Amino acid sequence: MMNFNILTLGCKVNQYESQAMRENLMRHGYLPSSDRDHADITIINSCTVTAVSDAKNRKLLHRVRRANPEGIIILTGCMPQAFPEEARQLSECDIILGNKERAQLIDALEGYLTTHSRMVDIPAHFNQNAVFEPMTVSSFNEHTRAFIKIEDGCNRFCSYCIIPYARGRVRSKSPKALRAELEQLALNGYREVVLVGINLSAYGQGEDFDLADAVEIACSVEGISRVRLGSLEPEQMTEPLVRRLAAQEKFCPQFHLSLQSGCDATLKAMNRHYDSAEYAEIVRRLRAAFDNAAMTTDVMVGFAGETEKDFQASMEFVKSIGFAKVHVFPYSQRKGTKAADAPQQVAPAEKERRAALMGELTEGDRRTFLTSQVGLTEGVLFERLRHGYLEGYTKNYTPVHVLSDDAALCGEIHMVRLTAVGDDCCIGELVKGVG
Repeated sequence: MMNFNILTLGCKVNQYESQAMRENLMRHGYLPSSDRDHADITIINSCTVTAVSDAKNRKLLHRVRRANPEGIIILTGCMPQAFPEEARQLSECDIILGNKERAQLIDALEGYLTTHSRMVDIPAHFNQNAVFEPMTVSSFNEHTRAFIKIEDGCNRFCSYCIIPYARGRVRSKSPKALRAELEQLALNGYREVVLVGINLSAYGQGEDFDLADAVEIACSVEGISRVRLGSLEPEQMTEPLVRRLAAQEKFCPQFHLSLQSGCDATLKAMNRHYDSAEYAEIVRRLRAAFDNAAMTTDVMVGFAGETEKDFQASMEFVKSIGFAKVHVFPYSQRKGTKAADAPQQVAPAEKERRAALMGELTEGDRRTFLTSQVGLTEGVLFERLRHGYLEGYTKNYTPVHVLSDDAALCGEIHMVRLTAVGDDCCIGELVKGVG
């Protein structure tokens, strides 16, 4: 029987979709390869969020073909969907599928095995009436936490972003399908689930359900102890939604609110749908509703037209919020987006300088946040035993290391007293007698 590898680039949605493809292949008799570098079939689930992502896709393709000269290589994901003509030129690929064609994976593979003819199946664009792709998982690579894709697509068209072209418009998993998937994951021992999407906050848009319904369903499933949300668009965190989330005991108060910039002029140029004052008010609302909530975010520096004054305004705003963690990255011109052709592009060296300054600031904020957790006693879901330490996370996603060699605690939640700050984590000790 033929074996396979799936190599995933990019976001948690891609990770979920790779797991769904993995389970589909196994249902049809294909076996996961025991060697990560060698397989009869290699599927590359691509990312195309930046030009750097595309370079990574090409580099990975070259490496896989060198390691598997006779193997079958399948390219899928966002890159071929957003840039079909460029994908067709990638000669290493035997099969190329768009983001809508994953359901045809088995047919495409078996067709290729019969004809040995290169196959490219990429629709020109998503139909406006496209429905949510039927896709489920029953397990996940991690042993304690599973991602569940509940939303796909985006209607926002931020001026720097290609993803609406790679993913189409907003569409959502039905509550019935979500509950069934959650119940199966719970039966398989998963204690924590993370609801993810391309524009997760838009879950249920155009339907008679919303994100709060998804969280309430997840929290109602027996065996699920924790429910998290993936990245969120801040202005969609309305007061009614926040109230409903706060009423759920299993809900984890960690909010990844995509900021991108703290400068209003830059936010407007990005076609973001909020300004800095609105963002600050949403953070205030969340902190008022949740005890010890953690705010994390993404910040882009060096966007087209960003002046030094704009950058300093963004720095000051980020500092004022006090994030628990920030992903800082320099703006990358993305072919096919409005911002790519904008005047006043920032020089690469200047973008790197700004990224370093913003990174230094946010690393200090990270340390401040971790220090604020010392002295608390929190439930920690242990995920792994490594180098003599149990590693896990609190409800607000503070990473915790506990000196122990007891692997039996992995997959369980135990109370831990946080005693010190370590290397990007808190050090803790088990509270004996309290599970």
